[in-house]
Amino acid sequence: MTDQELKQALAAAEKGPQKLAAAVSGLSDQTLRYKPSPAKWCILEIIGHLADVELVYGHRLRQMLADKKPVIAPIDQDDWARHLGYLEASPAELVAQYGLNRHHNLRLLKRIDLEDLKKSAYHPERRAEVTVEELVARLAQHDANHIAQIARLKQQASAHP
Repeated sequence: MTDQELKQALAAAEKGPQKLAAAVSGLSDQTLRYKPSPAKWCILEIIGHLADVELVYGHRLRQMLADKKPVIAPIDQDDWARHLGYLEASPAELVAQYGLNRHHNLRLLKRIDLEDLKKSAYHPERRAEVTVEELVARLAQHDANHIAQIARLKQQASAHP
């Protein structure tokens, strides 16, 4: 990744919180909680996931940048959604948490050197090293995937009043 590519990735990641806020602004409680099936997440759970995964990304980035031979702690995102109270939080609170965590992660990433992108941690679920560069590339893409998922759920919810 070049310096320009890093700046572009961080600029794209910086837009995530605003895009999420726009995607969920003004949604009814019914739409926020609509599930296409019991095993699928509703919009509120997706927002909670984004808020929490930003914490996970932040911890992993800090491990990779500061620790010697770090090992990433795996998470089960479905268990997190089930047990961490996503359905009890307000969407505004979760969007704010996500935005604040993203802000701090980007502030950290804006000060790194290109050489830092090669730093890594062992990911037990993947049985491989994951680099800072890979995590940076994943930031904005992860948002985009979930914002598209939210758009689909809004459409489905409106068809099932």
